[in-house]
Amino acid sequence: MKMYRTSLRLALFAGLMAAGLSASGPALAQDAPSTEDLRALRFYIEQNETTAVSAEIRRLQNEFPSWTPPDDLSALLKTGPTTEVADMYSRMSRGDIAGARRILEQTQAKYPSWQVPSDLTQQLDLSEAQTVFDRAVAARDVNTAIQTVTATPSLLRCDRINNTWNLASLQAGTGNKAGAYVAYRQIVNTCNEIPDLISTIEKSEAVTTDDQLESLLDAAKARFVTQSATFDALGNRLLAGRGIVQDPTAPARITTPTRTPVAEPKPSAAPAPAPRAANNAPAAAAVARSSGSQRTARVQTTLPRTGDGRLSRTISAARSGNFRECAAQSARPRSLDIAYERAWCVYNLERPLEALAYFNLAANAGISAGVTRDARFGMTLAMLKRNMTEEASRIAASTDLTMEQRREVEATILNQRGVQSYAKDDYVATINYFNALEAISGPLPRDLAIIRGYAYLNKGDNLKARSIFEKLHNDLATDETRAAITSTYNY
Repeated sequence: MKMYRTSLRLALFAGLMAAGLSASGPALAQDAPSTEDLRALRFYIEQNETTAVSAEIRRLQNEFPSWTPPDDLSALLKTGPTTEVADMYSRMSRGDIAGARRILEQTQAKYPSWQVPSDLTQQLDLSEAQTVFDRAVAARDVNTAIQTVTATPSLLRCDRINNTWNLASLQAGTGNKAGAYVAYRQIVNTCNEIPDLISTIEKSEAVTTDDQLESLLDAAKARFVTQSATFDALGNRLLAGRGIVQDPTAPARITTPTRTPVAEPKPSAAPAPAPRAANNAPAAAAVARSSGSQRTARVQTTLPRTGDGRLSRTISAARSGNFRECAAQSARPRSLDIAYERAWCVYNLERPLEALAYFNLAANAGISAGVTRDARFGMTLAMLKRNMTEEASRIAASTDLTMEQRREVEATILNQRGVQSYAKDDYVATINYFNALEAISGPLPRDLAIIRGYAYLNKGDNLKARSIFEKLHNDLATDETRAAITSTYNY
């Protein structure tokens, strides 16, 4: 080992001497050794080679007469900033962007080989854009505000929801209600905090038509099925303020993409999309279930394959997303093809038990392979809406679903099983289910990510839990994430 150190020392010294001979002019002009000049000295300090350290310092002082080594030689081992980065972030948090940039320039000069982290550069740019946007809002300068968010779209992320609200307010103030509606719609389509969505829909009430307001409510319910009652109550309250009183017995309308029906008299084959179930309690004690009682419709079990003259009107209403009209046109079906259309319409009207009965009827009627498959797909969706997870899983497993159908069903099943496992204190299963859900659907919704973090914590993996909570906190800091992070230190 001693021979290795000696030979390496000689090699380093020889290399440095060769470099000095080949560029003696510039070296003599330097006031202090460069990072490369100090490489050998740092090595000797790390190896605690005191004799070699002293010899190398003398050599450097001969080459750079004005240079004096620091009293604490370990300071030479620092090749990058330490407190400077924290200082930059601190200044950014106070709005002192110019000060943060000044510290950055000084740090780059002090540590020439230091590579500025990309996230630091991005944060500086974002902070500068935020300052410009805030000034535009204060000045009611809608054009500058729009230009700023167009150049820096991350200003409209969900963790900066106030920016989107302010933009919508500016647009509404100039009479551009359509632009304000688009801004509110972006929040409802992308953000995951239920209180934020409620606040957004409340704010939108000043600029939306009745149809636009209901569309926002429908979009929120489609994304967060277990919160449908919350959004229904919100919609009833806001519409009541407009003098519109909802029939409390009428089912909620959910707008879904148009299905592509087959030519009459055959029933349409393409199913409506699966609901995106989510549980919003980070420490859920039970699986959320549909609240309230649901009336079970009488379903005739023997019907002819075709013959109900209302099929055309029923399909037309379904295509336009008017599911109430579709249900009205298909009341008491007199043929299997219209019964199948009715199944999808009442499913989208939040009547899964009635839908399940009609789907089951169509699935066993032998109409066609496509209708049989899609009807069984509808059965799984209806079961999942009632949290009949295992029953839905058995139907899905025995059905040749399309790739998209299977992905949607499996995602919802994994979602529900993960929440159910957590309620049963089976944290390993919870983690496995949510990991599988993430693998097929991408990043978990925030509420499920928090549950997974607590599962790791309850399993004893504090570091993994903390990592999850800190990432969520960095994305959007809330009291919930602060409490979650604290729990990893106290557990």
